[in-house]
Amino acid sequence: MSTPVSDTITMFGAEWCGDCRRTKKQLDDLGIEYTYVDLVAEPAAADVAKEISGRMNIPVVVYPDASHHVEPSNADVEAKLRELSLI
Repeated sequence: MSTPVSDTITMFGAEWCGDCRRTKKQLDDLGIEYTYVDLVAEPAAADVAKEISGRMNIPVVVYPDASHHVEPSNADVEAKLRELSLI
């Protein structure tokens, strides 16, 4: 799965990326359902993430409202989840 699903959160990341592990843990700890796209397992998905964000940085987190974050802080993710009434 390399394209975001419109009714859920999609996170593009890699296990070697500390920010990706942190964001993934935050979503897991909050019990948020999301689709994780592993860029090591699906290298072509990196092009999709770059097209969305305009950058090479990860993680790229795409929200159901089609907005996204690149390398978000925990506070950024929490604020967006609250805005979307997901927490």
